[in-house]
Amino acid sequence: MLSGKNLENEMKKTVVILQSNYIPWKGYFDLINSADEFVFYDDVQYTTGDWRNRNKIKTEDGTKWLTIPVGDNIKRTVKEVRFENNDWKSKHFQILKKYYSKAPFYEISLPLINSLYFNEIGTLSEYNQFAIKEISNWLGIKTTFNDSSIYAPEGDKISRLIDILLKTKATEFLCGPAVKNYLKQELIQEQGISMRYFDYYGYREYNQLFPPFIHEVSILDLICNEGKHSIEFLKSYTS
Repeated sequence: MLSGKNLENEMKKTVVILQSNYIPWKGYFDLINSADEFVFYDDVQYTTGDWRNRNKIKTEDGTKWLTIPVGDNIKRTVKEVRFENNDWKSKHFQILKKYYSKAPFYEISLPLINSLYFNEIGTLSEYNQFAIKEISNWLGIKTTFNDSSIYAPEGDKISRLIDILLKTKATEFLCGPAVKNYLKQELIQEQGISMRYFDYYGYREYNQLFPPFIHEVSILDLICNEGKHSIEFLKSYTS
């Protein structure tokens, strides 16, 4: 039988609800590692100039964008975005090889990178979700993943989030600071769910190629430079 304290811990559930991004930075994986369940929120409108189809890597000339060509039509959800072709995968793979082949853990990371770029996935949402799960597994993250569509959320923008939280049986909603711009905390708390904003500040620097150090790059930068120690550079890491 569970003691009172263990029962309380057993009933707590932290949920993150976030759109999928292309090979996200370490902060995204920190959110994942801080949650019991991570819900991909991809049945919402696609936005251009965002992180859905692009991210940055580190080069000798500073940062460089890796962008998946998907067009600029915003009259579709993230789930409806299809790749024009798969040629971008080999191009991005070669760019990563060019700038990271001399990183200390590139060879160890290569099986992971191969899995990300040698596949036939043809839609943005499916690809991003696949890549994020592959990277999370490689890092040793145990969080449960689900797609928001399985919860069939209803209502307006805010009501849909609340609907997902209720259906996941969340006791805590963990989110990035951008949510402050449109979601009032009291609307969540009225449902008996606490709300916490993740703090992206205070990350440790790691052994990064091409100084000066820059935090805001894809997680692949950390992985190629630190290998299996990468998880230790997430603030949510506990030994």
